[in-house]
Amino acid sequence: QLDPENTGFIGVETFASLVHSHELPLDPAKLDMLVALAQGNDEGQVCYQELVDLISSKRSSSFKRAIANGQRALPRDVLLDETGLGFYKRFVRYVAYEILPCEMDRRWYFYQHRTCPPPVFMAAVTLTQIIVFLCYGARLNKWVLQTYHPEYMKSPLVYHPGHRARAWRFLTYMFMHVGLEQLGFNALLQLMIGVPLEMVHGILRISFLYLAGVLAGSLTVSITDMRAPLVGGSGGVYALCSAHLANVVMNWAGMRCPYKLLRMVLALVCMSSEVGRAVWLRFSPPLPASGPQPSFMAHLAGAIVGISMGLTILRS
Repeated sequence: QLDPENTGFIGVETFASLVHSHELPLDPAKLDMLVALAQGNDEGQVCYQELVDLISSKRSSSFKRAIANGQRALPRDVLLDETGLGFYKRFVRYVAYEILPCEMDRRWYFYQHRTCPPPVFMAAVTLTQIIVFLCYGARLNKWVLQTYHPEYMKSPLVYHPGHRARAWRFLTYMFMHVGLEQLGFNALLQLMIGVPLEMVHGILRISFLYLAGVLAGSLTVSITDMRAPLVGGSGGVYALCSAHLANVVMNWAGMRCPYKLLRMVLALVCMSSEVGRAVWLRFSPPLPASGPQPSFMAHLAGAIVGISMGLTILRS
């Protein structure tokens, strides 16, 4: 009745009166986005297909274009002004402002986020690394600088360029760590940065980026430091961190995370310190060892993977 010519469009005023008169149970956030999208086109009309996409929680290409061109108006306040939120919804809002650079994207993510599937990849990797570390620590009775124990480096999980034929070692070395300090640093970054990234970008993209950083670490050691073994998940951790930092820099004006400059500096200082410590352990070990200490090249390879592949793999 409202579209006799079957164009698929009606005026935004007509649609608003239709919603009001029939008391349609539409999500207010989705209704705001539909009105904002209608204000972004030349004729100020509501598209039937865009309404269907919103109801089914699917972002149409026209909606993406409206966001990209900035041709929309938000009738409500920013997401930070939302009150009465529970603990989990506040955490989701925190993740949105940590990762996403656009207010429209932050609102879309906040209202469309679902708890299933949960960010299980980073949690599973971290838990496995802790379990493996505890098992070797209890078995060898050594919790700091475990690599100085001769039995530790004989583990089938450790990667060494001389054992390239055992292909699983290219990835399984990420479950082994030099000691408690390296495990703590990697686990902290994986949970603080990896979990929010996985919540926004999904398990497939984050797992691919993390494993790409790990694989790049073992491949780089194979051609640059062929005498050294390799342990630790630093390749994957640095891939996630560098991808996130690159995204923050590229979208600096739109990011609304508090103290972003200070946090950027602290992150770079901590990551550089960890690389420096790895270099020191590799070339000037504090204790005599029977062989070369683990290489530091995985850190650098992971960072390169994050900057080069991360901006392509992760959602723009």
